[in-house]
Amino acid sequence: MAGSLVAFVLLLAVAAYTCAGGTDYGAGFWDLTAGGAERGRRPRRLIDHAMGPVWEVNNVWLVFVLVLMWTGFPVLFQTVFTALWLPLAVAALGMVLRGAGFALRKPVRRLSRRRLYGAAFAIASLLTPFCLGAAVGAIAAGRVAPGTESAAHAWAHPASLAFGLLTVAATALLGAVFLTADAARFEAPDLVGYFRARALLAWAAVAVTAVGVLLVTRAEAPHVWHGLTHGAGLVLAAGSVAAFAVTGLLVLRGRARWARAGAVAAVGAAVLAWGLAQRPYLIPTSLTVADAAGDPQTLAWLLVVSLVALVLIGPAVALLYWLDTHGELEPLTDSDLGGRTARGDGADAD
Repeated sequence: MAGSLVAFVLLLAVAAYTCAGGTDYGAGFWDLTAGGAERGRRPRRLIDHAMGPVWEVNNVWLVFVLVLMWTGFPVLFQTVFTALWLPLAVAALGMVLRGAGFALRKPVRRLSRRRLYGAAFAIASLLTPFCLGAAVGAIAAGRVAPGTESAAHAWAHPASLAFGLLTVAATALLGAVFLTADAARFEAPDLVGYFRARALLAWAAVAVTAVGVLLVTRAEAPHVWHGLTHGAGLVLAAGSVAAFAVTGLLVLRGRARWARAGAVAAVGAAVLAWGLAQRPYLIPTSLTVADAAGDPQTLAWLLVVSLVALVLIGPAVALLYWLDTHGELEPLTDSDLGGRTARGDGADAD
């Protein structure tokens, strides 16, 4: 019983990181595609301002996921990080480079160094979610099992590729929707149209890649496919599709604030559907929750720690997200967005 509860908490933490961290990765994706220094100045300034208050906080969910994995399910942790060490190592390196690039590109004055740090941040924002999604695809397809050695066949296959592309598309959608709302809040109509168009593009990309994932899942992951088409998995999958459709409609009608909730609901429900579709396995169809669970006393303490974290940390994180999304932390002016009259524009010359 304790093992199932901890597994559910782990799934909730994965969903939280996917939505919160995914929004940041999506902002980085649009940073990568913003264009040259002059063309991309205003979008990048908005991206920096939007990410500044929360980008470090979002990593709390990732730390929580890792702690639950290696403490509550050591066999799962060993299996996944042995068989899939290469994509996960690339993802970890991407997180480091992404954080360093984001932190260092703002204070530097030389244009060449700013471009270098910006490129590290933007490219890592693409590679990291793709590698994490590829690892999820490998797990869902049952390509790894206890005792599996590291090899390319564990993650270099259609399921991993499809999951990786869907993850990138989903993060791009989250980032574009949130940035559209931020642009509207800071009264930058040109950026509202800019990110709204990209939100619609990402919405279409999610639709296409999701169909590909479903086709691959049906062929390569029959257990997960059965879970997605029956019971709680089907209910959550249908809810994700409905929220996704509503999100597209809200973006089209210019309701960016409500579209944020729709995008988060769509992505979060999809993650929960995937997790519940795997029951009773953590790795279909070789490692069940019961077989992977650690010591019962350890699991009981993990539940206590999770409850304490929910009571003490949850409200603080929720308040931070609310203050950030409602513009209560720091105002943004046209000068901050890199308008023509912005101070220091001429100081970036190499």
